[in-house]
Amino acid sequence: MENHLLFKEESVRGRYVTLGHLTEVWSKKIPSEFFDVLGTSVKGREIFSLTLGEGKKKILLWSQMHGNESTTTKAVLDLVNFLISDDVLAKEIMKNCLLCIVPILNPDGADAYTRLNANTVDLNRDAKDRSQPETRLLWTLFELFNPDFCFNLHDQRTLFSAGTEKQEATVSFLSPSSDMERKITPSRSMAMRLIVGLNQHLQTYIPKKVGRYDDTFNPNCVGDAFQMEKVPTLLFEAGHYPNDYQRESTRTLIWVALKRALLIISRDSIGHFDESLYFSIPENAKMFYDVLIKNGAVLNPNIALGDSIGIRFEEVLVAGKIQFIPKVEKVGRLTDFFGHIEYDCAKAEDFKSISAQKEIVDCIVTLSKNNDT
Repeated sequence: MENHLLFKEESVRGRYVTLGHLTEVWSKKIPSEFFDVLGTSVKGREIFSLTLGEGKKKILLWSQMHGNESTTTKAVLDLVNFLISDDVLAKEIMKNCLLCIVPILNPDGADAYTRLNANTVDLNRDAKDRSQPETRLLWTLFELFNPDFCFNLHDQRTLFSAGTEKQEATVSFLSPSSDMERKITPSRSMAMRLIVGLNQHLQTYIPKKVGRYDDTFNPNCVGDAFQMEKVPTLLFEAGHYPNDYQRESTRTLIWVALKRALLIISRDSIGHFDESLYFSIPENAKMFYDVLIKNGAVLNPNIALGDSIGIRFEEVLVAGKIQFIPKVEKVGRLTDFFGHIEYDCAKAEDFKSISAQKEIVDCIVTLSKNNDT
């Protein structure tokens, strides 16, 4: 897809991505003059940035503010590989733009594979207090770099759909609000137009699988706070692509979106996109289970006839790898919900297939009549 494989950093794959993974191979291939150490995390791990380009349009990007959201970090490594290449489009971006990139803002959370930092604080709810060293580093960088655009890079859970249809929210965007009334300020409008351009481009690859994140105002969120500073800010959310729990396909799509965003900025073409089309992007809904099993009473007589079982995977770090442990989330009719994988136990082939999956069966057969799901 758009020659992504030419730039994909193969040394970093999967869901568990730490500072060590970046420094082991990738960072050694990048010229040292691009790197700056911003400071350290709660546990003393380095937080570094890369500064690339020579243009006047300044873009600040940061990833893994939440330590267990690594897809965009992988895409950022691929983006750097692209930008320092001889690709014609990369040279255009580097000529017109100046980028400051923080690949991992929360290295302690990344190491522990947790959303929070080592002080159990959500850095994306620390914009006002700035109580954590990682938050203060980002704010200092924001003030010194004085960006024209900010890209806030995250992952979102597999439960999200693009609207209420059976469409995974593989990539979602948000132009954050900067006040309780969610007014369309000039900076918010510019971010909206850029998102419209990204959506139009991604529709050629993932039609109907681009979502719009909830824009409820929260001044404690960094994106909202930077939008309040009148800097166009975009939230990128890397979501689920079919059969891609390692998020390698989504990684490619985020890389595509980042590259397109930089080209639009580089070419001063944001004004080509209609702000009103932003609201035509379907808003994220929570319509998916990882596994949806219909007629679950066949597996457990404590389940009412006709009821379905909604299962979501819990991501657990075990010996340096992420395991996906099935947990029953809900039992009921669930007629308005979907599964990334669906089975109907009333069908012999489906019953045979689900019966062979011991972990899933084990979490179902232990349900009692009084289960609180």
